[in-house]
Amino acid sequence: MTPFAALHHADTPLLLPNAWDHASAAVLAGQGFPAVGTTSLGVAAAAGLPDGASATRDETLRLALTLGAEPFLLSVDAEGGFSDDPEEVASFARELAAVGAVGINLEDGLGPADVHAAKIAAVKSAAPDLFVNARTDTYWLGGGAGEDTLRRLDAYQQAGADGVFVPGLADPAAIGALVERLDVPLNILYSPTGPTVPQLAALGVRRVSLGSLPYRRALGAMLETVTAVAEGRSPRGATLSYDEVVALGRAGTR
Repeated sequence: MTPFAALHHADTPLLLPNAWDHASAAVLAGQGFPAVGTTSLGVAAAAGLPDGASATRDETLRLALTLGAEPFLLSVDAEGGFSDDPEEVASFARELAAVGAVGINLEDGLGPADVHAAKIAAVKSAAPDLFVNARTDTYWLGGGAGEDTLRRLDAYQQAGADGVFVPGLADPAAIGALVERLDVPLNILYSPTGPTVPQLAALGVRRVSLGSLPYRRALGAMLETVTAVAEGRSPRGATLSYDEVVALGRAGTR
């Protein structure tokens, strides 16, 4: 079992914060998070590109190259693998592993389950140590049909997924029932209106992702700051000093 996989079997769930550039990842690692994920929305929006449209392959690989050598475990959100061809997805996964990534998140986008399963199998063959977190969008994009969710997750488990991810699922009873049916760790996307991390832990969830929430809140904080200054008020909230931010850049050159 790799160190990253072991974090999914610890006494408490892996709380995985998601970064969009070197500075955000370095700040999170500096707070003691052993692993950091990337957010496809943050990467896409920062580059002026659409999320979920297979438009950010180069940007995602470039960020992985920047972060892969840092002293934390890196998991990369790769949308659907940026291709419908399992071998192309496997090639991308091999590149991620080569630059130091230890995990990959692959979403099915409600496409054919057999195609997504083939991608998972190809990735595990190409990069056996890369932790594949297989995401289904039955709740995120669909109506949350329980049987379809189970059918898809079962196929992904059989294809070799190391963990499964069901964003949008927030009902405690449904989460607990799903945990009982799975052979691999369940990842849930944190929602401010959903169960807390301790509550998810009690349900058996092994990984809790923050997704694009930190990026969206960062944009919100920027707007609050500008508005406060424009209205003659002093901005509130935590603010890193100039030197602290400069130090983050230096850390990335070690």
